[in-house]
Amino acid sequence: MGERRRLTNLAYRLLGSLADAEDIVQETYARWYAQSEQQRAAIESPGGWLTTVAGRICLNQLGSARARRERYVGPWIPEPLPAHQEGGAAADPADRITLDESVHMAFLVVLESMTPAERVAFVLHDVFQYPFAEVAEVLGRSSAACRQLATSARRRVRAAPAPTTAASTQAGIVRDFKRAWEAKDVKGLMDLLDPDATVIADGGGLVGALLEPLSGRDSIVAAYLDLTRFVPATTFLERTVNGQPGLIAQVDGVTVTVFAFRIVDGRITHIWGVRNPEKLRPWTEDDTTRA
Repeated sequence: MGERRRLTNLAYRLLGSLADAEDIVQETYARWYAQSEQQRAAIESPGGWLTTVAGRICLNQLGSARARRERYVGPWIPEPLPAHQEGGAAADPADRITLDESVHMAFLVVLESMTPAERVAFVLHDVFQYPFAEVAEVLGRSSAACRQLATSARRRVRAAPAPTTAASTQAGIVRDFKRAWEAKDVKGLMDLLDPDATVIADGGGLVGALLEPLSGRDSIVAAYLDLTRFVPATTFLERTVNGQPGLIAQVDGVTVTVFAFRIVDGRITHIWGVRNPEKLRPWTEDDTTRA
């Protein structure tokens, strides 16, 4: 059972969904305990067996997820994770996710652009340091083929604009964005946004959200001015989102949107707004706990 945290970390990075990661880990352990005691005793490396099984289930799910996301209403954004305090509820799976750079929203979005095989090869080898021989066991391919998959995945990562702003500076920029938003400071917002900035929102068809990415800071600010006329009284709070400075929006004390940012050269280039309530479970549970 000591492998559970590592498996949850692996599955979240492969699927971009905490709920799906929990299901994968449960299924992996179900298969473990479905074996006889003699079969389990014959496995030399239980951790390796569990990783292989979890990886294969994730690979299958990634294939079916692509079909599901073609039917998804609007853009699909990975499920955002809060930074729970040490000593929080030990039963909360979010506490078992290590918030390093491999779960930053910008990184997860790049992973979404990969084929299922590329993603599995890259995450297992480059993030979790598994040798290609073990990756080959998961993918059912040769080590050489897995090496090529990881190389292709790395090219996708290198092609994405990398954040070049220190975390402390990012926090200040996010704070300034929050203040400009609350003050309806158009000039302040324009100064903080890159000219080619993009906003992507995920409502999943369950709540109101942009159905297409919105690009260009002029368009973003114009849309913001329209939005402020219709939204209810909203409170914005600074929070850590997937290990980086972010914001949450609350209405009547309930989190309704989680915002993640990509900041390059001191300006915001991407804003991801997750509004799908099915993806906000860790955040709304946190609201209940605080209340």
